[in-house]
Amino acid sequence: MARYRDEDPVYGGPGHHMPAHGAYPDYGESTAPYGSPYGDPHPGEPDREEQSSLVRMYALTGGRTAPRGDLAIEALVSSATSAQLGLKFPKEHRAISELCRQVRSVAEVSALLGMPLGVARVLIADMEAEGLVRVYQPHLDAGKPDVNLLERVLSGLRRL
Repeated sequence: MARYRDEDPVYGGPGHHMPAHGAYPDYGESTAPYGSPYGDPHPGEPDREEQSSLVRMYALTGGRTAPRGDLAIEALVSSATSAQLGLKFPKEHRAISELCRQVRSVAEVSALLGMPLGVARVLIADMEAEGLVRVYQPHLDAGKPDVNLLERVLSGLRRL
């Protein structure tokens, strides 16, 4: 058994050639604009801003993760008024109202505002009850999806 690294052929002993120090480029930190698609392999504590943001969202919904009524994620949402909501409304309501000046699906609102889908569904349902947004639910025939909707989705997927 080799006592020292220099004596061990695996580590560059006699008859073994190791590349010189610096022979390989040092890439350092990843320069990719986004992290690994599998997430951080060593996740740390979430930062305070992220934690408080999620807590605030669930506080706005009273802890609810689903709307009181049925609100499909593909339902379309539009602002009920062209005027901006005043400061008396929470910033999330104002953001949803502003975003929905163009008709958007519930899933789009969630993704574009970076909020959990359950929170977006609850807030949109609450805003509809207050008359701040209009919601256009997909028409289902006896629980079956709308064929036109499925064809539009398929067409959109083919264009990708």
